[in-house]
Amino acid sequence: MTALVQFTPQADVSPPFQYNFTLDGNSYTGIATWNFAGQRWYFTLTDQYGNQAWSGALIGSPLTANLYLAPGIFQSSTILFREDTGNFEVTP
Repeated sequence: MTALVQFTPQADVSPPFQYNFTLDGNSYTGIATWNFAGQRWYFTLTDQYGNQAWSGALIGSPLTANLYLAPGIFQSSTILFREDTGNFEVTP
């Protein structure tokens, strides 16, 4: 089953977006920050100990394709950002 998480960044808090995702049965904190130089969002996943598991540009998947974030990091879980709906899609 796919869980949907609405991407709702807030300009008046730091970081603008933060959510606790469950991937491969473990808790990961996802943080999105805006990069002024690149004019785009960047996304970082850290484990419960603060170790960075993955970081990169927040690339949006179109409705017709899946462009996974953190490819090859998780055994069974997947995470992607669906640009058209503004949701992260997470499978356990």
